[in-house]
Amino acid sequence: MHQTDDFSPIPGRPETLSPGVRRILCDNPSAFTYRGTNTYLVGRGKGIAVIDPGPMDVAHQDAILAALAPGEEITHIFVTHAHADHSPLARLLSKVTGAPVLAFGDVTAGQSEVMRDLAAQGGLGGGEGADPDFRPGQILADGDVVTGDGWRMQAIWTPGHLCNHLSFDLAFGDDPYGTVFCGDHVMGWSTSIVSPPEGDLTQFMRSCEVLLDRPAQVYHPGHGAPIQDPHARLRWLVAHRKSREAGILSALEDGPGDATGLALRVYTDTPAQLLPAAARNVFAHLIDLTSKNMVSHDGRLTFDSVFSRV
Repeated sequence: MHQTDDFSPIPGRPETLSPGVRRILCDNPSAFTYRGTNTYLVGRGKGIAVIDPGPMDVAHQDAILAALAPGEEITHIFVTHAHADHSPLARLLSKVTGAPVLAFGDVTAGQSEVMRDLAAQGGLGGGEGADPDFRPGQILADGDVVTGDGWRMQAIWTPGHLCNHLSFDLAFGDDPYGTVFCGDHVMGWSTSIVSPPEGDLTQFMRSCEVLLDRPAQVYHPGHGAPIQDPHARLRWLVAHRKSREAGILSALEDGPGDATGLALRVYTDTPAQLLPAAARNVFAHLIDLTSKNMVSHDGRLTFDSVFSRV
């Protein structure tokens, strides 16, 4: 159930998605960013919030500033997570506008005890696309509400793709919440990469349940088109992950394997250039299955460990 759409906005050109929500596409397309990073401008008054300024791209910053109407100013900069296609420009944009950067924390904030221990011992690899220099000016905890010029934003901690990942639930005035900026946790065109130790599949699945418990009308993802039936997409993502788990367990019935070898067995329809990312996803599943005592591994747990069914 990969969402099919004709999503092809012009980079740098603001588009109004709904009253008070504009999107500006950054010109950084890739196999992992789709058409590019979505930056959102939120507000109906003079005080505007920016969500995910994007990579360190001065031309994109110029487009963000040019999108402001006369009298508008950026008062808040929200960052969903500290990946290089979402967070680096926040530092420069904050310096230019004086607006604070709000996020859950640095790239390791929210890391589970399991992943902290594994990261400390080394051998996991990972770190793809991380922004190690990211430091928010204001820390947001799960459930915190930030109010601006006629809008309010509630932070929802949704770790999994990255441990410091937040989603933001927007409402205007007395309207109910339900417009969710979900970063890279939920996308219509692809599933999220979960790469340990920054990514954590156990956290990812729990975050899906958290979002399923919240009413929502629309999700605005970090890449790709709006998701108009968000709970259906979430249910599909959960089922997809469970089917991947079943596929990995089935592959292990044929014999032990490491993450890379199992990815070749399970991701049979994946282009060769995406197999390294698929192997990271498989590794995330293997760590989760280890924690559930469904698989075991030889020696110290590393990315190259060989796993077997229990």
